Formats: sequence, structure tokens, C-alpha cells
Amino acid sequence: MPALTEFHAQRPQARVDWVVEEGYAPLVRLHRAVSQVIPVNWRRWRQNLLDKGTWRAIARLRAQLRAGHYDAVIDAQGLIKSAIIAAMSARPRYGLDWSSAREPIASLSYAHRVNASWDLHAVERCRRLFSAAGGYALSDQITGPDYGLLLPGGGNASEYRCVLLHGTAQASKCWPEAHWRTIAVSLSARGMQVILPHGSADELARAERLAEGICGAQVAPRSAIDDMARLLAGSALVIGLDTGLLHLAAALRVPLVAIHVDSSPQATGPRGQGPIEVCGSIDQPPTPADVLAAIDRLNSAIGDPSQRLVR
Repeated sequence: MPALTEFHAQRPQARVDWVVEEGYAPLVRLHRAVSQVIPVNWRRWRQNLLDKGTWRAIARLRAQLRAGHYDAVIDAQGLIKSAIIAAMSARPRYGLDWSSAREPIASLSYAHRVNASWDLHAVERCRRLFSAAGGYALSDQITGPDYGLLLPGGGNASEYRCVLLHGTAQASKCWPEAHWRTIAVSLSARGMQVILPHGSADELARAERLAEGICGAQVAPRSAIDDMARLLAGSALVIGLDTGLLHLAAALRVPLVAIHVDSSPQATGPRGQGPIEVCGSIDQPPTPADVLAAIDRLNSAIGDPSQRLVR
């Protein structure tokens, strides 16, 4: 999204369509530079390859992409599946080269290959790809990127509401439930309402356990991603694992504390224009005390006492 915002600023007359997994389509529609969202159901297709309906849907996608007559197609994922979809367009394709792509074999399908060091943050790697496709020079690295999101009905922060993003699809990124409980109890004691989202049955069970006995704690209903964006935008603080929702909070400029357990903040840490604290790294998970200290640092950085996160 930051790369697209920059691309749009450099090439404002360009029409940009975005192919995205269906569940994320509502979020992509919030970007001000996107003209058309093209949803795909790759996950379902992969599970039903023998179904005639699957192949009809793939044929419709192929026809739609070819009808677009695009000047360029950018594969920002660098995966075999995204390279296959990009190839359906039969148009000039840009992607990361063999040493840069997440799945190197995908690079063989691109007409234009871009090098982007793995030492760079993911936002910077994507910027290099988009600038090559757009034919413009990059400015310096950006520490507070603009994600280009327009959020109808969102953005009015609740002064004392904190969202705990305790769920992740990768078990290696999980943080102990007892640690989350310590944070939730401490925040409640300091006057914040704790909100606990969930995206699966296991996460729902954990959210219910964490909320038990904590005054005002609320298990949020399972929501579409655009509704989650509104929940995050309307909160005073977000604390979460290295997941997409945490990066969404950063995009929405919400004060946040990122908990890294099995990922590098230098590569995938949250970037945004709001206040951010990062705790932990690969094989160095933070303690609850580390996270509480990070909250205090965020609090101290806010000059106006009436706007502080916790009492």
C-alpha cells in the first residue's frame, strides 16, 4: 500500500487495478488509488481443482485480466501462485529477481526482474519494485509511510480502549497466554477497556479465557477486515503480534506496541505515521514487563496529559 501511494503520486494519471484474495478485498477498496478490485479465491480453487466450477472461475479471471490491456503487471508477492495469476494477463510483468523473490522460481515468469535486498524492510523492497514499473527514481527510505487508506466512519479514537491482537496463524509467533493475561489485567487496572478480537475457534476460546474476570473486557465479534479496520481506528492503543492486523493498525496511525517472537522487526516490523514501540525479535520474545514498559514510553511521548493512553 505505501508503494502504491507513492506510485500514484508519481503517476497520477495511471489506472491501477488490484488482484487480491477475496477476504482482503474490502481492505484494498479503502485505498484511494485503486480503481478496481479483482477478487480471487485461490485458496478455494486449490482445494477444488477437479471441480468444473473452479476452472470456469479461473477462465473468467483470465479473460478479465486480458481484457484490461494493462501497460504493466506488478507481482508484489513473488510467489508461484501470484506469478501464475500475473501470467494470465499476457502483459509485460514486473517482479523480484531470483535472489529477491520469496519463491525464486516465480521470477522466471517475469519480463522485468528487480533486485531488492533481503536486508531491506518489506516496505522498501516493494517500493523498489513499483518504482521500476513506474519508471521513476526513489527518494530516501521512508520511516512513516502513507498507506493511502480512506476509512469511512472510522478514526474517532475511544480514549481508553485497547485492542489486543493475540491471534496468529503461525504457532511460532504466539506469545504465552499467561503473558497476555498479565497485560490485560494491568491495562484494566489502569482504566482501559480491553477488546479481544478473534479469527478462529481456538482464538475465540483464548479470548474468552483472557476476558474472564476482567472488568469491562469484551470479546469482539468475528468481523470482515474493513470492520476490523474501523475497530482499530477507533481505539486508543493496539498491542499485537507480527500479523497483518498489527500492520493495519500502523497504517491507520493508531499508537501500538508490536510483539515479535519469531520474526525480525528490521524486516517486517510495523511502519506508520503514528507512535510505535517494538518489543522482541527472533528467538528473543519480550516479557510482560517489556511490553508494559513500552506502553509507558508511548504514554510519556504524548505531551497533552488529557490525550494519554492510560491513567
